[in-house]
Amino acid sequence: MDPKLLEILVCPLCKGPLVHRKGPGELVCKADRLGFPVKDGIPVMLEEDARKLPPEEEVN
Repeated sequence: MDPKLLEILVCPLCKGPLVHRKGPGELVCKADRLGFPVKDGIPVMLEEDARKLPPEEEVN
């Protein structure tokens, strides 16, 4: 993902920062514990497409 794009993208719910996880290919909001998928290099920033992170999953 383009680092400049990561600087301007925020969580659509809380407007907080996102963390890029390259392995699973997602952008994670730590505050809302949601993982937004990145498909073909394009982030899908829709709440209904986000993965809810289980409590035991560590968010880095």
